[in-house]
Amino acid sequence: MRILHIVATPRGSESHSLRVSEAFLKGLAAREGDVELDVIDLYRHELPPVAGDNIEAKYSLMVGRPIDRNHHDSWRQVESLIEQFLAADMYLVTAPMWNFGVPYALKYYIDCIVQPGYLFRYDETGQVVPLVNGKRMVCVTARGADYSAGSFLAPYDFQEPYLRAIFGFVGVTDIRFIHAQPMDITPHQREAALSEAIGRARDLGEGFRTGPAAVPA
Repeated sequence: MRILHIVATPRGSESHSLRVSEAFLKGLAAREGDVELDVIDLYRHELPPVAGDNIEAKYSLMVGRPIDRNHHDSWRQVESLIEQFLAADMYLVTAPMWNFGVPYALKYYIDCIVQPGYLFRYDETGQVVPLVNGKRMVCVTARGADYSAGSFLAPYDFQEPYLRAIFGFVGVTDIRFIHAQPMDITPHQREAALSEAIGRARDLGEGFRTGPAAVPA
């Protein structure tokens, strides 16, 4: 199993969400044994610009035109990110909640890789055809407060719905979430939430079903 770990926290070893993700990976390794891990740290990786030559290349692709040869070298940086993403069997996303959503580095990465002709395409009727099928994703988050369903803050959770929507759009529909919450209320609540999330992550890793995810009909 080849896993792409998309790290969208700038806190390194101080990151709560990263501790939870590490528990999932340890549980999975204990079950599978043969796990190939590829890591992209979005705060240490120089992402290509979604501007200039690359935005021109993107709009050429969107209207079905070939990329201008003067844009090939720049666009190749985007293609390298896409190739790394597509080479994985499953994805692990580690991302704290920032301002009810995802950190800017993760949004930037998504804007780089979600490109027409690579992760999705349009058919002759204009319908979207996802191109990333049969893969799974686990998203680990850390939230300052409790955004659980039914809570006062649940309507402000734009993180999980966005990640489900954008990755579902390209075909990744088997997505599990592990939320560590609340992390910023009291030290006692933080430790309890972190311990509970780590336990759920380890259990999910140890019981993770292997093989390709089901592809929607």
